[in-house]
Amino acid sequence: MKKFLGEFKEFALRGNVMDLAIGVIIGAAFQAIVTSLTGDIISPLLGLFGQVNFDSLAITVGQATIRYGAFLTAVLNFVIMALVIFLFVKLTNKLSKWGKKPVEEQKAATKICPYCCSEISLEAKRCPHCTSVLDNNQSDSI
Repeated sequence: MKKFLGEFKEFALRGNVMDLAIGVIIGAAFQAIVTSLTGDIISPLLGLFGQVNFDSLAITVGQATIRYGAFLTAVLNFVIMALVIFLFVKLTNKLSKWGKKPVEEQKAATKICPYCCSEISLEAKRCPHCTSVLDNNQSDSI
């Protein structure tokens, strides 16, 4: 049992698990903000134009009430949350590239001998493996 608790402690205190826990907590708090945005601001504004609040839209079939307005609000919550996450990831990627210099492609230093298919120096006039005379106009670089 002591070994099990030690393994659990090592797992729980690992950086990735703590980062995930913090992300979930922040995500839950952010989800409450997005829900409030759609429920308290966007839905009433749309209700001004459509004369209906989305949350109050419902159909009664027999004794069952289908609240499709609440579903539309949940879909709107999801779209806003996905958009914000997309913009956050895009911003994070841009910021991670901000301080870095662009990597220049390095020109190949070797080429392939067309006769023996060995890798040789780009400046070679003769293949050191098969001793074939090479035409320097070839562009068989790797």
